[in-house]
Amino acid sequence: MSAEPLAPATGDSPDDAADREPHSLAEAESGGATAESGGAGAGSMSDGSTSGGSGSGESGSGGSVWAGLRPLVLRLHFYAGVLVAPFLLVAAVTGLLYAGSFQAEKLVYAHELRVPVGDRELPISEQVAAARKAHPEGEISAVRPSPEDGATTRVLLSGVKGVDPGHTLAVFVDPYTGKVRGALEQYGSTGALPLRTWIDEFHRDLHLGQTGRLYSELAASWLWVIALGGVVLWLSRRRKKRTLRAVALPDRAATGRKRTMSFHGAVGLWVALGLLFLSATGLTWSTYAGANVEDLRTALGQTTPTVSATVGGGERAGHHMGSGSMPGMDMGGTGEAAGHTAEVGLDTVLAAARAKDLDNPVEIVPPAEPGGAYVVSQIQRSWPEKQDSVAIDPATGEVTDVQRFADYPVLAKLTRWGIDLHTGNLFGLVNQIALAALALALILLIVWGYRMWWQRGRASAFGRPIPRGAWRRVPLYVLVPLAAATAVIGYYLPLLGIPLAAFLAVDIAVGEIARRRGAAPAA
Repeated sequence: MSAEPLAPATGDSPDDAADREPHSLAEAESGGATAESGGAGAGSMSDGSTSGGSGSGESGSGGSVWAGLRPLVLRLHFYAGVLVAPFLLVAAVTGLLYAGSFQAEKLVYAHELRVPVGDRELPISEQVAAARKAHPEGEISAVRPSPEDGATTRVLLSGVKGVDPGHTLAVFVDPYTGKVRGALEQYGSTGALPLRTWIDEFHRDLHLGQTGRLYSELAASWLWVIALGGVVLWLSRRRKKRTLRAVALPDRAATGRKRTMSFHGAVGLWVALGLLFLSATGLTWSTYAGANVEDLRTALGQTTPTVSATVGGGERAGHHMGSGSMPGMDMGGTGEAAGHTAEVGLDTVLAAARAKDLDNPVEIVPPAEPGGAYVVSQIQRSWPEKQDSVAIDPATGEVTDVQRFADYPVLAKLTRWGIDLHTGNLFGLVNQIALAALALALILLIVWGYRMWWQRGRASAFGRPIPRGAWRRVPLYVLVPLAAATAVIGYYLPLLGIPLAAFLAVDIAVGEIARRRGAAPAA
């Protein structure tokens, strides 16, 4: 990538003059050029370039406020883009891989997932018995009957040696013949198999465990700041002939840095809402911000309800899908297991759930402890979501509790839909294509942003950042509530607040050192 040398200011064209590097705070605040009257200013979404000035074309208190805010937004956008972009790039690349993993999974594991359609399905108890005969290790933690014609049944085993403790071993059974098609490690409520699991964990924590999750939370915490700042800067450009086309579409006739900026700004504008969505939903199940969101939902009474899994109507909150076992489970309900009273069996349990309108796909989770109930839950994450669940007495087959998705609190529903849209489940292939497009767009925005910074430099070097001190021009009646709002947001989003505070501390220290060095000769 070659640098594009900048012509001397006295020989700049109007467009080039408006795009050149500001050398002082005053120049940054005034738009970086006085030649704007002859042409177009240029806004940047990542390199802090100025756009047409804050003086001309603005009047009244609104104009003066923006004149003071603009350099601050430029400086924040520039540094956030430069410093956080590497984390966003990793998240975008791994997110792009994850968007394609659903379809790849269907191809790679076609033998385990699909079978020829037969005349009739065997009772679920016989399918489970076939799975246990082939894989007697571990304990049954859940059963997922075949959700559609030609799909296999999954019998999930926990406590299997060699399988991650947070995962299960999924045994795939042909529902028509009882033949075991294979066994694969499975993770999560969406039933991710090894390929998708590996990519999912790479995207979430870079395979570094809990510590690695800090990277993705940092990226999600800053993405919305960078996106919003970029949109504001791009839309605030002042052109002599400003049109919707100039704002929404790239200028293909431009060259050099101006062309790069045009693509960066226009594409950023188109995908901004999607990036804001990814940021917000990504934070809902992050480590620290996610905990704060959960606390807020709890305080508002908007947590996700769970069906009571205790026979007799007692409460046992937090019934965990897939973590229980099936000690002594009576597959057919015709006898007694050692130390346990006779159970009605899986076939009766499934029939009771069907009678409560729980159609496919469902998951059957056995009692996790003596006195517990079977829990049958719908697990469809695609639209329309199916999330109803029932608890069933293992001794009588009676339904003891029912929980309908329609009765979920509003925030619980929104959280469920948001997560499923973020992960590409809600609208299937269309959803996954949209996520891939967003990820690709974010990658291009980052590359264009760094390229603009490079193109602003001289002698194959990156350009200089926006100078410090921009906050001094912000009116006090705006600065004080802005600082207060930033503090509150930083508290709830610690991986936004802590890095921002650290940057401010370093910036103040560097400024003080520079001030003292400048004052030393005079002394």
